[in-house]
Amino acid sequence: MERIIECVPNFSEGRNREVIDKIVSTIEKSGGVKILDVDPGEATNRTVVTFIGTPEDVVEAAFKGVQCAGELIDMRQHHGAHPRSGATDVLPLIPVAGITLEECAVLARKLAERIYAELGIPCYCYEAAALKPERKNLAVCRAGEYEALPEKIEDPARRPDFGPEHFTEKTAFSGATNVGARDFLIAVNFNLNTTSTRRANAVAFDVREKGRPAREGNPVTGKICKDENGNTIMIPGTLKGCKAIGWYIDEYGIAQVSMNITDINATPLHKAFEEVCRAASARGLRVTGTEIVGLVPKRSLTDAGKYFLEKQHRSTGISEEEILKIAVRSMGLGDLKPFNPKEKVIEYLMESDEEAAAREKLIRTSCKGFAYETASESPAPGGGSISAYMGALGAALGTMVANLSSHKPGWDDRWKEFSDYAEQGQSVLKELLALVDEDTAAFNRIMAAFGMPKGTEEEKQVREQAIEEATLYATEVPLKTMRTAGKAFPLLKAMAEKGNPNSVSDAGVGALAVRGAVLGALLNVRINAAGLKDRAAAEVLLDEADALAAEAIQAEKDILLEVEKKI
Repeated sequence: MERIIECVPNFSEGRNREVIDKIVSTIEKSGGVKILDVDPGEATNRTVVTFIGTPEDVVEAAFKGVQCAGELIDMRQHHGAHPRSGATDVLPLIPVAGITLEECAVLARKLAERIYAELGIPCYCYEAAALKPERKNLAVCRAGEYEALPEKIEDPARRPDFGPEHFTEKTAFSGATNVGARDFLIAVNFNLNTTSTRRANAVAFDVREKGRPAREGNPVTGKICKDENGNTIMIPGTLKGCKAIGWYIDEYGIAQVSMNITDINATPLHKAFEEVCRAASARGLRVTGTEIVGLVPKRSLTDAGKYFLEKQHRSTGISEEEILKIAVRSMGLGDLKPFNPKEKVIEYLMESDEEAAAREKLIRTSCKGFAYETASESPAPGGGSISAYMGALGAALGTMVANLSSHKPGWDDRWKEFSDYAEQGQSVLKELLALVDEDTAAFNRIMAAFGMPKGTEEEKQVREQAIEEATLYATEVPLKTMRTAGKAFPLLKAMAEKGNPNSVSDAGVGALAVRGAVLGALLNVRINAAGLKDRAAAEVLLDEADALAAEAIQAEKDILLEVEKKI
């Protein structure tokens, strides 16, 4: 598995586009990384940049970005609504694939050491990269912000992990950078129908894990309570893994609860939204919308969409695109500016449009375009891709009947039953759509193998091995189509028996399409298996294919009998 990490540096400049562009360009030109998002904030005077790549490339790009920011941003002149301590304020490394959080922590410590050694910029290490237990909390590292650095550097207990013993001219200019390693974090602001920072703060204190100090008497002005050791007694908030403050955003003319969700498993985005709404309502306020800063994992939005659909007793077995729309509307993600999932969801941005188009060439075409592409003189797409598409249409019909049944008047108490069926159908549909293009890719692989050079004995052997491997793959793909399409029969049978009776014919047509998919894929298994030199392997594949075909024929008969009873 390829090793991929993400880096989300926060630079203390959100107004000067020229400076922002130079920093981003420096990161990009370092090579090997992909910029996913650049999110400047005028009121916070801060820009969040997100990029990904291999660990080595990301670390180098991060270093170059810190170097550039340290030369262009004078912290002596910086003012903004967000807490900050340096030109590059925070620099977290985040594991995405093939690498652990612990490995990212090691990389972060080495990066912090290098930043001070080569650039003279002091660094604190936080969260998983922390060298002192108390510094796991970013707020401890950034306490007092930039203005407190002269005092902190002179104090051995509060001095940066990598930095000078005395406040220098370089530090005065660049400030200190907080380098860390953490799991994925969602930075989100909840918009309130108020201009009061104090009231926004009150809501933030209600919900953030840290909570608020306990006070004697008046909860706002009363004396702060201390324990026997002199430590402040805190009243915990309601959301685990959440940090939050309230602030006023002049750009929008509203107050917000600004939150970092550091544990998205303990507190999903939709749970945070609902709890902030509850806390705001208890104080006479209303959440008018949500603003996501930077990027968000796709599952945070799909989980939110499903959550709100379930609250409405609506089926969750709809397309991913529709689920995302529900999430966007339910949480008011477009309240301040348009929200485009293609620009904010990390999974969508990790793959370029060109890469996705190449991988999904057929299923991205129109129905008309697909038909004419099949009818052309090109041998692909052929029967294998058509079989997969027939199966997808059959699964889609079963899913449609489930969704119609879930929303049928008078069947409200059965919405969850049919929603579960619809989710099953969506899963099979998604798999079969992927197989449409995979089957054509398998055919192209065979053609490429036959086109390999065969001038020498060594070239002939390599070519023969490539042809055998490509032929085996081209046999396995339609067999996979048979297995996957067969998973649609239980759904279609259930819809014929229990679904909306007005749509029973659709379940029947779905069964016909799925049977055609299975038998069509069988023909492709047979013709490709005939080309395999390993006859033992070929026979194993053929035996399974024949068994799947027999099951499909029987399943179709059973479903059509049920359909005939209802018509």
